Amino acid sequence: MSWFSIQKELPSKKKAVLVLLSFVLPLALWSAVSYLPFIWHPMMEIESAGDSLYLEEGQYVLKDVYEQENERLKESGGAVLTGRPVNPVYLPPPHRVLTAVYTAFKTEPRRPDDPWLHESLAHSIRVVFYGFLLSSIIGVPLGIMCGVFDFFSKLTEPFMEFFRYMPAPVFGALAVAVLGINDAPKIAIIFIGTFFQQVLVIANTTRQLPPPLLEAAQTLGAKGATMFRKVVLPAIAPYVFLDMRILLGWAWTYLIVAEVVGTSTGITWFINQQAKYRIYENVYAAILMIGIIGLTTDLFLAWLGNNIFVWKSGKRSSFFQMIAEFVTEPRDKTFTFFRKKSERYE
Repeated sequence: MSWFSIQKELPSKKKAVLVLLSFVLPLALWSAVSYLPFIWHPMMEIESAGDSLYLEEGQYVLKDVYEQENERLKESGGAVLTGRPVNPVYLPPPHRVLTAVYTAFKTEPRRPDDPWLHESLAHSIRVVFYGFLLSSIIGVPLGIMCGVFDFFSKLTEPFMEFFRYMPAPVFGALAVAVLGINDAPKIAIIFIGTFFQQVLVIANTTRQLPPPLLEAAQTLGAKGATMFRKVVLPAIAPYVFLDMRILLGWAWTYLIVAEVVGTSTGITWFINQQAKYRIYENVYAAILMIGIIGLTTDLFLAWLGNNIFVWKSGKRSSFFQMIAEFVTEPRDKTFTFFRKKSERYE
Protein backbone atom coordinates (compact mmCIF):
# COMPACT_ATOMS: atom_id res chain seq x y z
CA MET A 1 0.00 0.00 0.00
CA SER A 2 1.19 3.52 -0.83
CA TRP A 3 2.21 5.89 1.97
CA PHE A 4 -0.24 8.46 0.53
CA SER A 5 -3.43 6.50 -0.16
CA ILE A 6 -6.44 8.81 0.13
CA GLN A 7 -8.88 7.92 2.91
CA LYS A 8 -7.15 4.58 3.57
CA GLU A 9 -5.58 3.47 6.82
CA LEU A 10 -1.89 2.60 6.72
CA PRO A 11 -0.63 -0.84 7.85
CA SER A 12 0.42 -1.15 11.48
CA LYS A 13 4.17 -1.16 10.74
CA LYS A 14 3.99 2.01 8.66
CA LYS A 15 1.91 3.72 11.32
CA ALA A 16 4.44 2.73 13.99
CA VAL A 17 7.29 4.17 11.89
CA LEU A 18 5.47 7.48 11.42
CA VAL A 19 4.58 7.73 15.12
CA LEU A 20 8.23 7.18 16.01
CA LEU A 21 9.39 9.74 13.43
CA SER A 22 6.97 12.35 14.80
CA PHE A 23 9.12 12.41 17.96
CA VAL A 24 12.52 11.57 16.44
CA LEU A 25 12.53 14.34 13.81
CA PRO A 26 12.06 17.28 16.24
CA LEU A 27 14.64 15.71 18.57
CA ALA A 28 17.06 15.27 15.66
CA LEU A 29 16.63 18.93 14.66
CA TRP A 30 17.17 20.06 18.25
CA SER A 31 20.28 17.86 18.52
CA ALA A 32 21.68 19.19 15.24
CA VAL A 33 21.24 22.80 16.36
CA SER A 34 22.79 21.96 19.74
CA TYR A 35 25.75 19.78 18.77
CA LEU A 36 26.79 20.94 15.28
CA PRO A 37 28.54 24.35 15.55
CA PHE A 38 28.27 25.14 11.82
CA ILE A 39 24.42 25.13 11.96
CA TRP A 40 23.73 27.77 14.60
CA HIS A 41 26.13 28.71 17.39
CA PRO A 42 25.92 32.52 17.51
CA MET A 43 27.78 33.00 20.81
CA MET A 44 31.13 32.23 22.35
CA GLU A 45 31.73 30.80 25.81
CA ILE A 46 34.84 32.39 27.32
CA GLU A 47 37.30 29.68 28.36
CA SER A 48 40.13 32.09 29.16
CA ALA A 49 39.57 35.82 29.62
CA GLY A 50 43.21 36.73 28.85
CA ASP A 51 43.82 40.39 29.71
CA SER A 52 40.24 41.49 29.11
CA LEU A 53 39.01 43.95 31.72
CA TYR A 54 35.31 43.21 31.51
CA LEU A 55 34.92 39.63 30.20
CA GLU A 56 35.44 36.64 32.45
CA GLU A 57 35.69 32.87 32.22
CA GLY A 58 32.36 31.07 31.62
CA GLN A 59 30.63 34.17 30.25
CA TYR A 60 28.59 33.97 27.04
CA VAL A 61 29.12 36.79 24.50
CA LEU A 62 28.15 37.36 20.89
CA LYS A 63 30.78 36.44 18.33
CA ASP A 64 31.06 40.07 17.19
CA VAL A 65 31.82 41.19 20.74
CA TYR A 66 34.32 38.34 21.13
CA GLU A 67 36.17 39.27 17.94
CA GLN A 68 36.18 43.00 18.71
CA GLU A 69 37.63 42.40 22.16
CA ASN A 70 40.33 40.16 20.71
CA GLU A 71 41.23 42.84 18.15
CA ARG A 72 41.55 45.39 20.94
CA LEU A 73 43.72 43.04 23.01
CA LYS A 74 45.99 42.31 20.04
CA GLU A 75 46.46 46.01 19.38
CA SER A 76 47.32 46.67 23.02
CA GLY A 77 49.65 43.66 23.21
CA GLY A 78 47.57 41.82 25.82
CA ALA A 79 46.68 38.15 26.09
CA VAL A 80 43.72 37.37 23.85
CA LEU A 81 40.49 35.57 24.69
CA THR A 82 39.97 31.90 24.03
CA GLY A 83 36.55 30.32 23.78
CA ARG A 84 34.28 27.90 21.97
CA PRO A 85 31.11 28.41 19.89
CA VAL A 86 27.89 27.82 21.84
CA ASN A 87 24.18 28.48 21.61
CA PRO A 88 22.54 31.06 23.90
CA VAL A 89 21.96 29.99 27.49
CA TYR A 90 18.21 29.81 26.82
CA LEU A 91 18.71 26.88 24.40
CA PRO A 92 20.40 24.06 26.35
CA PRO A 93 21.23 20.80 24.52
CA PRO A 94 18.93 17.74 24.85
CA HIS A 95 21.20 15.79 27.20
CA ARG A 96 21.11 18.60 29.80
CA VAL A 97 17.33 18.85 29.60
CA LEU A 98 16.88 15.09 29.93
CA THR A 99 19.20 15.11 32.93
CA ALA A 100 17.20 17.98 34.43
CA VAL A 101 13.97 15.96 34.16
CA TYR A 102 15.43 13.79 36.92
CA THR A 103 17.63 16.22 38.86
CA ALA A 104 14.97 18.96 39.07
CA PHE A 105 12.94 16.72 41.38
CA LYS A 106 15.96 16.31 43.69
CA THR A 107 17.02 19.97 43.69
CA GLU A 108 16.04 21.63 46.95
CA PRO A 109 14.22 24.99 46.62
CA ARG A 110 16.45 28.03 47.19
CA ARG A 111 14.18 29.36 49.92
CA PRO A 112 12.80 27.18 52.74
CA ASP A 113 9.15 28.11 52.12
CA ASP A 114 9.24 27.49 48.36
CA PRO A 115 7.58 24.32 47.04
CA TRP A 116 9.49 21.41 45.51
CA LEU A 117 8.95 20.58 41.84
CA HIS A 118 6.63 17.65 42.57
CA GLU A 119 4.54 19.89 44.81
CA SER A 120 4.28 22.50 42.05
CA LEU A 121 3.22 19.85 39.54
CA ALA A 122 0.62 18.41 41.90
CA HIS A 123 -0.78 21.90 42.48
CA SER A 124 -1.11 22.51 38.73
CA ILE A 125 -2.80 19.15 38.17
CA ARG A 126 -5.37 19.98 40.86
CA VAL A 127 -6.15 23.36 39.28
CA VAL A 128 -6.66 21.80 35.83
CA PHE A 129 -8.70 18.93 37.27
CA TYR A 130 -11.12 21.12 39.22
CA GLY A 131 -11.51 23.66 36.43
CA PHE A 132 -12.22 21.00 33.81
CA LEU A 133 -14.43 18.98 36.15
CA LEU A 134 -16.66 21.97 36.89
CA SER A 135 -16.82 22.82 33.20
CA SER A 136 -17.76 19.24 32.29
CA ILE A 137 -20.43 18.83 34.98
CA ILE A 138 -22.35 21.71 33.41
CA GLY A 139 -21.07 21.77 29.84
CA VAL A 140 -21.54 18.13 28.82
CA PRO A 141 -25.25 17.81 29.74
CA LEU A 142 -25.98 21.27 28.34
CA GLY A 143 -24.14 20.50 25.09
CA ILE A 144 -26.07 17.25 24.65
CA MET A 145 -29.37 19.00 25.34
CA CYS A 146 -28.51 21.70 22.80
CA GLY A 147 -27.71 19.04 20.22
CA VAL A 148 -30.91 17.11 20.83
CA PHE A 149 -33.47 19.84 21.48
CA ASP A 150 -33.70 22.98 19.37
CA PHE A 151 -35.25 24.77 22.37
CA PHE A 152 -32.00 24.63 24.35
CA SER A 153 -29.92 25.35 21.26
CA LYS A 154 -31.67 28.62 20.44
CA LEU A 155 -31.85 29.61 24.11
CA THR A 156 -28.13 29.24 24.91
CA GLU A 157 -25.91 28.85 21.83
CA PRO A 158 -26.17 32.42 20.48
CA PHE A 159 -24.77 33.74 23.76
CA MET A 160 -22.13 30.97 23.80
CA GLU A 161 -21.04 31.94 20.29
CA PHE A 162 -20.73 35.56 21.40
CA PHE A 163 -18.89 34.81 24.64
CA ARG A 164 -16.37 32.29 23.25
CA TYR A 165 -14.52 35.02 21.36
CA MET A 166 -13.60 36.73 24.63
CA PRO A 167 -10.14 35.55 25.80
CA ALA A 168 -10.41 33.89 29.21
CA PRO A 169 -7.37 35.79 30.64
CA VAL A 170 -9.19 39.15 30.34
CA PHE A 171 -11.40 38.01 33.23
CA GLY A 172 -8.38 37.57 35.51
CA ALA A 173 -8.81 40.88 37.34
CA LEU A 174 -12.53 40.25 37.88
CA ALA A 175 -11.88 36.70 39.05
CA VAL A 176 -9.41 37.96 41.66
CA ALA A 177 -11.80 40.70 42.79
CA VAL A 178 -14.66 38.22 43.23
CA LEU A 179 -12.87 35.01 44.28
CA GLY A 180 -9.69 36.19 46.01
CA ILE A 181 -6.03 35.60 45.19
CA ASN A 182 -5.62 31.87 45.77
CA ASP A 183 -6.72 28.95 43.58
CA ALA A 184 -10.36 29.93 42.96
CA PRO A 185 -9.64 32.54 40.24
CA LYS A 186 -7.22 30.14 38.52
CA ILE A 187 -9.91 27.46 38.39
CA ALA A 188 -12.35 30.09 37.11
CA ILE A 189 -10.03 31.01 34.21
CA ILE A 190 -9.77 27.37 33.13
CA PHE A 191 -13.55 27.01 33.50
CA ILE A 192 -14.19 30.06 31.32
CA GLY A 193 -11.61 28.95 28.76
CA THR A 194 -13.18 25.51 28.28
CA PHE A 195 -16.88 25.72 29.18
CA PHE A 196 -18.22 27.77 26.26
CA GLN A 197 -16.20 25.85 23.69
CA GLN A 198 -17.23 22.60 25.35
CA VAL A 199 -20.95 23.28 25.03
CA LEU A 200 -20.66 24.20 21.34
CA VAL A 201 -18.38 21.31 20.41
CA ILE A 202 -20.50 18.68 22.17
CA ALA A 203 -23.71 20.16 20.76
CA ASN A 204 -22.25 19.89 17.25
CA THR A 205 -21.11 16.30 17.91
CA THR A 206 -24.59 15.37 19.12
CA ARG A 207 -26.14 16.77 15.95
CA GLN A 208 -24.04 14.34 13.88
CA LEU A 209 -26.24 11.49 15.08
CA PRO A 210 -27.39 9.65 11.89
CA PRO A 211 -31.11 10.30 11.19
CA PRO A 212 -31.68 6.71 9.95
CA LEU A 213 -30.72 5.46 13.42
CA LEU A 214 -33.45 7.59 15.01
CA GLU A 215 -35.95 6.60 12.34
CA ALA A 216 -35.22 2.91 12.88
CA ALA A 217 -35.68 3.31 16.65
CA GLN A 218 -38.98 5.15 16.13
CA THR A 219 -40.18 2.39 13.80
CA LEU A 220 -39.50 -0.10 16.58
CA GLY A 221 -41.59 2.00 18.98
CA ALA A 222 -38.93 3.97 20.85
CA LYS A 223 -39.86 7.51 21.86
CA GLY A 224 -39.30 10.19 24.49
CA ALA A 225 -37.04 9.29 27.37
CA THR A 226 -36.48 5.77 26.05
CA MET A 227 -35.22 7.12 22.73
CA PHE A 228 -32.89 9.53 24.52
CA ARG A 229 -31.55 7.00 27.01
CA LYS A 230 -31.20 3.89 24.86
CA VAL A 231 -30.49 5.33 21.41
CA VAL A 232 -29.12 8.87 21.54
CA LEU A 233 -26.76 8.57 24.51
CA PRO A 234 -25.10 5.25 23.51
CA ALA A 235 -24.67 6.51 19.93
CA ILE A 236 -22.98 9.80 20.83
CA ALA A 237 -21.09 8.68 23.96
CA PRO A 238 -17.84 7.57 22.20
CA TYR A 239 -17.65 10.81 20.22
CA VAL A 240 -18.43 13.00 23.22
CA PHE A 241 -15.69 11.16 25.11
CA LEU A 242 -13.27 11.93 22.26
CA ASP A 243 -14.30 15.60 22.43
CA MET A 244 -13.58 15.56 26.16
CA ARG A 245 -10.07 14.25 25.55
CA ILE A 246 -9.39 17.09 23.12
CA LEU A 247 -10.95 19.70 25.40
CA LEU A 248 -8.85 18.49 28.34
CA GLY A 249 -5.77 19.45 26.33
CA TRP A 250 -7.40 22.84 25.80
CA ALA A 251 -7.72 23.22 29.58
CA TRP A 252 -3.98 22.58 29.98
CA THR A 253 -3.20 25.39 27.52
CA TYR A 254 -4.88 27.88 29.86
CA LEU A 255 -2.87 26.70 32.88
CA ILE A 256 0.13 29.02 32.49
CA VAL A 257 -2.10 32.08 32.16
CA ALA A 258 -4.38 30.95 34.99
CA GLU A 259 -1.53 30.40 37.44
CA VAL A 260 -0.25 33.97 37.22
CA VAL A 261 -3.69 35.29 38.25
CA GLY A 262 -3.56 36.25 41.91
CA THR A 263 -0.61 34.58 43.59
CA SER A 264 1.80 32.84 41.21
CA THR A 265 1.73 29.11 41.95
CA GLY A 266 2.24 25.66 40.49
CA ILE A 267 4.45 24.75 37.59
CA THR A 268 4.20 28.31 36.25
CA TRP A 269 5.85 29.62 39.39
CA PHE A 270 8.60 26.99 39.06
CA ILE A 271 9.24 27.89 35.41
CA ASN A 272 9.42 31.62 36.18
CA GLN A 273 11.78 31.04 39.11
CA GLN A 274 14.14 28.85 37.08
CA ALA A 275 14.16 31.40 34.25
CA LYS A 276 14.99 34.14 36.76
CA TYR A 277 17.97 32.08 37.96
CA ARG A 278 18.87 31.36 34.29
CA ILE A 279 18.61 27.58 34.80
CA TYR A 280 16.93 27.05 31.45
CA GLU A 281 17.38 23.29 31.37
CA ASN A 282 14.93 23.15 34.29
CA VAL A 283 12.55 25.40 32.34
CA TYR A 284 12.58 23.00 29.39
CA ALA A 285 12.31 20.02 31.73
CA ALA A 286 9.19 21.48 33.37
CA ILE A 287 7.62 22.18 29.96
CA LEU A 288 8.47 18.62 28.92
CA MET A 289 6.81 17.27 32.06
CA ILE A 290 3.57 19.06 31.19
CA GLY A 291 3.63 17.40 27.79
CA ILE A 292 4.37 13.98 29.29
CA ILE A 293 1.52 14.31 31.79
CA GLY A 294 -0.87 15.42 29.07
CA LEU A 295 0.12 12.67 26.61
CA THR A 296 0.04 9.98 29.30
CA THR A 297 -3.42 11.11 30.40
CA ASP A 298 -4.69 11.12 26.82
CA LEU A 299 -3.32 7.62 26.12
CA PHE A 300 -4.93 6.33 29.30
CA LEU A 301 -8.27 7.92 28.37
CA ALA A 302 -8.02 6.46 24.85
CA TRP A 303 -7.45 3.00 26.33
CA LEU A 304 -10.31 3.51 28.76
CA GLY A 305 -12.64 4.69 26.01
CA ASN A 306 -11.88 1.67 23.83
CA ASN A 307 -12.81 -0.61 26.69
CA ILE A 308 -15.92 1.28 27.79
CA PHE A 309 -17.41 1.96 24.36
CA VAL A 310 -16.81 -1.50 23.02
CA TRP A 311 -19.71 -1.18 20.54
CA LYS A 312 -17.55 1.32 18.62
CA SER A 313 -14.02 0.00 19.15
CA GLY A 314 -15.07 -3.62 18.70
CA LYS A 315 -12.55 -4.87 21.25
CA ARG A 316 -12.02 -5.01 24.98
CA SER A 317 -8.93 -5.90 27.00
CA SER A 318 -8.93 -9.12 28.98
CA PHE A 319 -8.94 -7.13 32.23
CA PHE A 320 -12.08 -5.21 31.28
CA GLN A 321 -13.64 -8.36 29.83
CA MET A 322 -13.21 -10.09 33.18
CA ILE A 323 -14.80 -7.13 35.02
CA ALA A 324 -17.67 -6.95 32.53
CA GLU A 325 -18.40 -10.64 32.87
CA PHE A 326 -18.30 -10.45 36.64
CA VAL A 327 -20.63 -7.43 36.73
CA THR A 328 -23.14 -8.90 34.28
CA GLU A 329 -23.18 -12.30 35.95
CA PRO A 330 -22.08 -11.64 39.53
CA ARG A 331 -23.93 -14.51 41.14
CA ASP A 332 -22.79 -17.12 38.65
CA LYS A 333 -19.20 -15.87 38.84
CA THR A 334 -19.17 -15.82 42.61
CA PHE A 335 -20.65 -19.31 42.75
CA THR A 336 -18.10 -20.62 40.23
CA PHE A 337 -15.23 -18.97 42.10
CA PHE A 338 -16.14 -20.55 45.45
CA ARG A 339 -16.94 -23.90 43.81
CA LYS A 340 -13.47 -24.04 42.24
CA LYS A 341 -11.93 -23.08 45.57
CA SER A 342 -13.78 -25.87 47.36
CA GLU A 343 -12.82 -28.42 44.69
CA ARG A 344 -9.16 -27.50 45.16
CA TYR A 345 -9.27 -28.42 48.84
CA GLU A 346 -11.25 -31.61 48.40
